[in-house]
Amino acid sequence: MIEDIHHIQLAMPKGRENEARAFYVGVLQLSEVEKPDALRKRGGVWFESNGVRLHLGVEDPFVPAKKAHPGFRVKSLDQTIQILVTTGVAYRREIDLPDITRIYVDDPFGNRIELLEVISA
Repeated sequence: MIEDIHHIQLAMPKGRENEARAFYVGVLQLSEVEKPDALRKRGGVWFESNGVRLHLGVEDPFVPAKKAHPGFRVKSLDQTIQILVTTGVAYRREIDLPDITRIYVDDPFGNRIELLEVISA
């Protein structure tokens, strides 16, 4: 029945789209895409890169996702960490899994994001 993931949606507080852009475009290097006209008045912002689509939708009252999270595969975790350090974004190491090294970051709203590299043997 399910073929693939079309998009992932995370919640964000109302009126903080510029902070979302600064993090998701400026740090994670996603590109912003236009929301359909019918949805713009709701607020939020959409991003994508290399087949990954991430939608941030306004939720009121807002509660960040502290446990549930997307896991984004990166080409090089070392390069990703350098970008995080350069941009002043804190990260947390996590227990590596077989063939996977990973870290966690929080977006500006406290949503948990996993960044992982698949290690080929």
